Amino acid sequence: MKKVWIDAGHGGKDPGAVGNGLQEKDIALTVSLGVKQRLEAEYEGVQVLLSRSTDVFLELDDRTSAANKAGADLLVSIHCNAGGGAGGFETFRYTNASAASRSLQNVLHTEIMAALKPFNVNDRGQKAANLHMCRESKMPAVLTENLFIDVAADAAKIKRQEVIDALIAGHVSGIAKYLGLKKKEGKTVAQERDINVVSSWAAPAWEAATKKGYFDGTRPGAPITREEAAVLIMRMENKK
Repeated sequence: MKKVWIDAGHGGKDPGAVGNGLQEKDIALTVSLGVKQRLEAEYEGVQVLLSRSTDVFLELDDRTSAANKAGADLLVSIHCNAGGGAGGFETFRYTNASAASRSLQNVLHTEIMAALKPFNVNDRGQKAANLHMCRESKMPAVLTENLFIDVAADAAKIKRQEVIDALIAGHVSGIAKYLGLKKKEGKTVAQERDINVVSSWAAPAWEAATKKGYFDGTRPGAPITREEAAVLIMRMENKK
């Protein structure tokens, strides 16, 4: 049984990067949970362990200590970026990384960029830095920076469910390739959306629209029919 440690960056009192109605901690957690669900559902002989599965704050030492104690075979720390510019996707290894970490980075970066290809995401490349999550992990470790929250074009992409799905799929494919995992026979799992749970990126807008009476607060993830759209338009007209 292979053990994969997925670290959702930031959390709790530490939101990470913030911009365009998004918080890094929310995106990191959404992708991390998706990676666990798909990897365990689609592949044999793998267990995915998480630094956090809810919106809680953890010190960096606590994250790497737990991963090391668990004897994980690899670690991926999931983040979003900030700092403006052209935006895009990039990965990091430790500056004095092992050959195994370099191999993990190469496979993971390649698979994620392949999944993001339909969305014209800028490839910022494979980089090295003195980052705690990569430095203090005893197993091959890579940190992924999944687009820029403070770049409008990237933020618009992050708000699309299909881009989140692509990020999840790329992480899953990269990890599976690196570990040589075997797919479960006859098992192609489509990621199902719980229509009763609002997406993290849409939560503020959904709450505001519900308070104004545009929606009744139920089924935030459900498709909208033309008749429902008509009701929404009339409600908005009546609010003027």
